Amino acid sequence: MENVDHLVIGGGVMGSAAAWQLARRGRSVVLLERFSTGHVQGASHGASRIYRQTYDRAEYLDLTIEALGLWRQLEDATGAQLLTITGGVSHGSPAPSLLAAFAARGIAHELLSPAQAAERWGGMRFEGAVLHETVTAGRLHADRAVAALQQAARAEGADVRHGVRVRDLVSRADGVLVETSDGPVRARRVVLAVGAWTSELLGRPVPLVVTQEQPAHFDLAYPADWPSFTHQPLGVHPYPSGTYGLLTPGEGVKVGFHAVGPVTHPDHRTFTPEPGQLALLQRYAEQWMPGVDPGTPHPISCTYTTTPDHDFILDRRGPLVVAAGFSGHGFKFGPAIGRVLADLADEPVDEPVRASDGAFHLSRLVLQESR
Repeated sequence: MENVDHLVIGGGVMGSAAAWQLARRGRSVVLLERFSTGHVQGASHGASRIYRQTYDRAEYLDLTIEALGLWRQLEDATGAQLLTITGGVSHGSPAPSLLAAFAARGIAHELLSPAQAAERWGGMRFEGAVLHETVTAGRLHADRAVAALQQAARAEGADVRHGVRVRDLVSRADGVLVETSDGPVRARRVVLAVGAWTSELLGRPVPLVVTQEQPAHFDLAYPADWPSFTHQPLGVHPYPSGTYGLLTPGEGVKVGFHAVGPVTHPDHRTFTPEPGQLALLQRYAEQWMPGVDPGTPHPISCTYTTTPDHDFILDRRGPLVVAAGFSGHGFKFGPAIGRVLADLADEPVDEPVRASDGAFHLSRLVLQESR
């Protein structure tokens, strides 16, 4: 029986960030990841994710502002280049409350007309108000970010292990008993950050929906600068949701719909794009992205794990901390979520949960399910 102080299960962005945050506090930390380094089975792989502060809810805005400073700290600690500022635009129908939130926090921004925006970024078309987040939005390199978090965690003394599968966990009076492919482990605290496998490892259903999403990269028709972008089309349109996108150097412009893929089990994904949805992505690129070749999509496969209200789960049950439901907009928060998880893991088990906002507690979903 191996005995550890803090055990983190899941080596994606959130689990790796939790391991870093705990280790830099001087805690004894072991991180277990089921798959090999750089795997593509979950939701933290690839070369690009959007970073932006375009939120009007304080609980998210505070975390994304905190994350910006922590991403820069991580870059300083590891020497990795992770965050490139490109600016970010939201067009179609950005919420008026965003302007008030930006003004209150001093987030640099400007409002542009569609014509002004198209003149500045010739590879895109715009509609409605165009909100430009000028100096705090850009692109994170996802693969490098996960690797850097694990590198920083190791540098602070964490033990990071790949290829170790967790089969079961049971909360007990003295902590959590964890059955793994390398044998049993007894941990004083456990952080569970396994995304699509959350319900399976908890041994009880959690209101999470796992879908196979399929954004795509489109080849550039000509060299151009691209901000990251989100677009909520106005009026009647053929698309299943709003869209997001960003330039991924060397791969083209990534564009995707949000949380509309087929429901799947993470161990039984097809990795095959659904033809109808891919055709709609091509139609969107043809209509709104004149700077790309819509005839050459390069599909990507990833999983989304979402809650019914699309808010996160950051909660603790005794010695067990649960983190889930980040897909679609969670990656940018990574190191700040790691700090929240470290706070939760550090709190005495007999005290009320204080480290995360009530909007993120699991109980809100249980109450919704029981109504």
